Amino acid sequence: MHDSEYLKNHLLDIKNILAKHKIVESLVRKQNLVDIQRLFEQLDTEAVASILEASSADDRFILWSLIRAERRESIRLVMSAQPNTDAQTDIKQRNRNMRIRVFDLHEGRLRQIPIDSKDDLARVKPIWIDLVMPEDEHLAWAEDIFGVELPNPRDLTDLESSARFYVEDNGEIHLHSDFLLDRKDESGNVAVAFVLNEDMLFSVRAKELPVFRLQRLRARAQSGYVTDAKDVLLDLYAAEVEYSANALEDVYTELEEVGRQVFKSQMTDEEAAKILAAIAAEEDLNGRIRRNVLDTRRALSFLMRGKFLSKIQGEDVREILRDIESLDGHTAFLFNKINFQMDATVGFININQNKDLKRLTIISVIFMPLNLLAGVGGMSEYSMMTQGLPWEVSYASFTIGLIIVGWVTFKGLKFFENHQLKSLVVRKYKP
Repeated sequence: MHDSEYLKNHLLDIKNILAKHKIVESLVRKQNLVDIQRLFEQLDTEAVASILEASSADDRFILWSLIRAERRESIRLVMSAQPNTDAQTDIKQRNRNMRIRVFDLHEGRLRQIPIDSKDDLARVKPIWIDLVMPEDEHLAWAEDIFGVELPNPRDLTDLESSARFYVEDNGEIHLHSDFLLDRKDESGNVAVAFVLNEDMLFSVRAKELPVFRLQRLRARAQSGYVTDAKDVLLDLYAAEVEYSANALEDVYTELEEVGRQVFKSQMTDEEAAKILAAIAAEEDLNGRIRRNVLDTRRALSFLMRGKFLSKIQGEDVREILRDIESLDGHTAFLFNKINFQMDATVGFININQNKDLKRLTIISVIFMPLNLLAGVGGMSEYSMMTQGLPWEVSYASFTIGLIIVGWVTFKGLKFFENHQLKSLVVRKYKP
């Protein structure tokens, strides 16, 4: 057993680092965590377990992430053997909450099995293992127990397009697809990796997705909804198409609201800017939906060409592909509608700019002869025309003359504009 003063000193060093920098996201924080990780590498299993036991719950979560995956199981065993198991309970609760979900078939329904350790995973026979931003430890569990190679979710976006769908030499089927995430506070495409290994489906992704949550609820509630891992995969793709269709309906609703603003008789530049921003957001979402359904079509075509599906599953895929074809027409229509509304909004902006230019032109034309007269009149204060007149009378008369010339110019412009408009109407309706 280690000397208590020895462990106490190491624990004090770690707490000082955590308290001094408050674990902020910065380069300093990363360096401090590297220092702690190096310290853990120098200590044996019992020492690390004792430090975790003596740390607070918040610090314990941070420290646990710094331990190598190969050492965690042995540290858990030491912590479980100690009387105070609060740290072990916290770590189990953390694992249970999110990272790895395991499902098997029970009476024709999906049933989730709680997994707290590698031994728990080794005892089950699942048809679906769903990993959401898993730790390296969880990926290692699945690879060691089931002999499957799983990608890290942080590396999913680095794949070449040609490597999105392929079959390994051992028969593993790998698919990398984009799934839509459409929320008010967040919208985008999330990369998901699927691996079909014998009778098991593995899914790896970086974020929780509504499609997966919907699939779990349906499969739990309806008996016979899925019968094997491939059914789970096909239903996820079908739910993605359904989710995309619902998102398209939301785009329709938003564009109808924007359309009511576009077709007003007048629109300020500020209103036009807001409308253009709304149209751009809907265009971006429509593009994401179109990209997703294209990606789904490619994945389903790959499964069909590879003859990985049964006859019934093949019919299901054809039905999904028909739904995708119907969505293609909707996305094309929405692109046309978006372009029309954007052109109409830009037209209002141009009209407002033309009005401003017209006002400036009228002002320039009115003051052009006035500037000319003012320049001529300002050449000499005592010219032939004003000789013998007091300066007050001469300048007052000159100012009145400028006003009269400006008024005559303005009336002449209005008469010319009305005459042009009347001639245009006569030419348009002349039989």
